[in-house]
Amino acid sequence: MPYPSELLAERFRGYFPVIIDVETAGFNPNTDALLELAAVTVTFDDNNQLQPDQRIHHHVEPFEGANLEQAALDFNGIDPTCALRGAISEHEAMLDLCKNIRKLQKAAGCQRSVIVAHNASFDQGFINAAIARCNIKRTPFHPFVSFDTTSLAALTLGQTVLVKACQAAEIAFDQKQAHSALYDAEKTTELFCHMVNRWQNLGGWPLA
Repeated sequence: MPYPSELLAERFRGYFPVIIDVETAGFNPNTDALLELAAVTVTFDDNNQLQPDQRIHHHVEPFEGANLEQAALDFNGIDPTCALRGAISEHEAMLDLCKNIRKLQKAAGCQRSVIVAHNASFDQGFINAAIARCNIKRTPFHPFVSFDTTSLAALTLGQTVLVKACQAAEIAFDQKQAHSALYDAEKTTELFCHMVNRWQNLGGWPLA
C-alpha cells in the first residue's frame, strides 16, 4: 500500500488536486477583472483520509483596461479601489500561485495539477485567462480537465448549490462569509474531501 504522501498520485491518476475559488468583476474571463483568488491543496492523513493542506490567497488589482461590472461588485462586496485590501498585481498573484503549486505538485509525485471548483468552468476560465495575460509559460494546471464539485455533489448528496451541499454533508457554512474566495475555497475543499472519503470508506476505491 502506498504511503499517505504518495496516495494523491495514485488516487487521481497523477493529477494534483487544487481547490480554487475566484471573485471577479463580471462573467467574462477575457474582459472582466479577477479581484481575489484562493487555492487550497489536499493531502492524505495517516488514516488515508483526504484533508485540507496548504492555502494560497491573494487580493488582486484589476489588470489594465479590465471591465468592472457594478452588479458583480455589489454581489461580492469588493471595492477594487480600497487600499486596505492589500491587493497585488495579477502578474504577482499568478506567478506566486503557479510557483507554489508546481512545488507542491512535484513533492506529491504528481504529473499535472487539476483545478477543483464549484462550477469549475467559471474559475478555470478566469485562471487560464489570467495565466495567459501574464504570459506564464510553466503553468502547472491542465488547460481543460477539471473536477467539478457541483456535479459530484449532485451525484452523492442530491444538491448542487454549495451551501446546500455543505449542509447535506453536515459541514458548517456561514452565509455571511460566503463570496470570500478563501472562505468558499475552504468550504469547497471540505466538501470535496467529504465526498472522496465517503466513497472510499464505502469501498469505492481500492487502497491496495
